[in-house]
Amino acid sequence: MHNRRLDMTADSEKKQLLHLVLGGELKPGTKAEFVDPSKVHVVGVFPSYAEALKAWTSAARATIDDASVRYFIVHLHRLLDPDTGQHHE
Repeated sequence: MHNRRLDMTADSEKKQLLHLVLGGELKPGTKAEFVDPSKVHVVGVFPSYAEALKAWTSAARATIDDASVRYFIVHLHRLLDPDTGQHHE
């Protein structure tokens, strides 16, 4: 028998590791410099790498015919606290 309460407890104890998915048109010859930063497409912020990867895959597939457009996953948790990946106030 599957114990739903234990699953919910395990999920709530997992660390939240925020990830940002964004993308847009890159300048020719660059790997990560946008043509117009004001037009960067922010797909969203996600609580896990797995969810961010799903969003990245969807956005990347939608623009697959445009070689100048690229999407990225930014590990926000590493920026908040590079040592532990957690934010401290």
